[in-house]
Amino acid sequence: MRNRSTSTLVRIISILFLSATLIVTIISLIDYSRQRNNYPAGMTIGGVPVGGVDPQTASQRILQIYNTPVEANYAGAIIHIEPSAVGFEIELEAMLAAADLVRTGGSFWGGFWNYLWNRESAPVAIPLRATVSEERLRAYLQNEIAPRYDIPPEPAQPIPGGGFTAGRPGQELDIERAVILIEDALRSPTNRSVSLTFKRSAPARPSMGNLEILLKQTIQISDFDGLVSLYMLDLQNGQEIHFILNQKQEIETEPDVAVTASSTIKIPILVSVMLKNGTKPLDTRTTDMITNMIKKSENPPSDALMAELDPLRGPLVVTADMKKIGLTNTFLAGFFEPGSPLLDHIVTPANQRLDVYTDPDPYNQTTASDMGMLLSDIYQCATTGGGALVAAFPDRINQASCQQIVTFLAQDKIGVLLEAGVPGGTQVAHKHGWVVDTTSGYMKNVSDAAIIYTPGGNYVLTVYTYHPQQIIFDNINALFANLAQITYNYYNLSSQ
Repeated sequence: MRNRSTSTLVRIISILFLSATLIVTIISLIDYSRQRNNYPAGMTIGGVPVGGVDPQTASQRILQIYNTPVEANYAGAIIHIEPSAVGFEIELEAMLAAADLVRTGGSFWGGFWNYLWNRESAPVAIPLRATVSEERLRAYLQNEIAPRYDIPPEPAQPIPGGGFTAGRPGQELDIERAVILIEDALRSPTNRSVSLTFKRSAPARPSMGNLEILLKQTIQISDFDGLVSLYMLDLQNGQEIHFILNQKQEIETEPDVAVTASSTIKIPILVSVMLKNGTKPLDTRTTDMITNMIKKSENPPSDALMAELDPLRGPLVVTADMKKIGLTNTFLAGFFEPGSPLLDHIVTPANQRLDVYTDPDPYNQTTASDMGMLLSDIYQCATTGGGALVAAFPDRINQASCQQIVTFLAQDKIGVLLEAGVPGGTQVAHKHGWVVDTTSGYMKNVSDAAIIYTPGGNYVLTVYTYHPQQIIFDNINALFANLAQITYNYYNLSSQ
């Protein structure tokens, strides 16, 4: 009896154990099946934690995060950028499909076994799959943010009788950098704010018209009430200023006004000498005579050089060379030596004007624009090997010859007139000139014609002045210096 009772008890206990095991297993299977419907612990989709949640909840969580506006800080303003406004789209279905493959792709029973033994699987990260329209993002930055928050530069302004205000630099959105920063923020689930950077934009240079007005005002408020003919040419873009003030009143510039060329006529002489020499190196004797003609402004070497062009008609050779490059108002009609005969009575458009008279010397004349254009031709030849001189005399002059002309002109160092208005060390390739009336002993003509090289740009500046009674040198020198300084400051605002 006792053995039978014991056996029955064992059976009952075994049945209970098996039943309990079965119940626990069924409960575990149910719990595992429910858990398998959710994403495994530690899983992220596009950096968003989705472990333990179902696909619908995960989808909502991902959309909520990636639809959050990016916060951009620029110029002290907070700007909220909607992802949809810049063409940001996430490929949600593709990411959920990849996550579902991880969730359901493994062995059911293998997973169940790991579940029973509380073995956690390695965290799985599904990478973000999204696109950004760089075109729309760039357009948004250019059309929405930059116009609203950029600070434009304040251009330099002319100061009557002086130079220019320095202006104020502007602040300009660095769009290339902003595109990178915002794209990174759009793709980040946590770092949704950026600080946009900017670039400084230099103050705009005043217009050429402003420079012209300031130059005229400077002459009008000066002590000089004679004639001023000024020509300026920007050697970078070809813009020019040309005006004539007679007794502080502006007069027509077509045709230009004929003036005594005085020693500035030695620039055409130098060009003709180089044309005669051709492209071969200058001999020492010629070099010395040119140096004395330009650096020391001596007349005898000028006559000697013209005599080598033609012993009797040398000045007219220079005139013919100038006409060949289109300078119809520039001529030499005789040698410098006092008593030299007038070789020709030359009529030009400039010296036929009846509305203004500067008592131009019948032996040598020019205009501010003629001399300015000649210097421009020399500059173009020296820098590029092209221009009117090379076109007119292709076998007689080249870039090296023109560079040598500039070098000779740069030796004219007098420290006054246009040179006095630019900083020391500035290269000024020029020729100055003035004439003292032999009858009255008064100075009536002062001129300077220059190529001026500066960090902010190179330009030609020629100024010719005439007064029927007398020019006081100190006064006219100050005027030349002021005109030169204003023009230099126009090109070099930061160092004026």
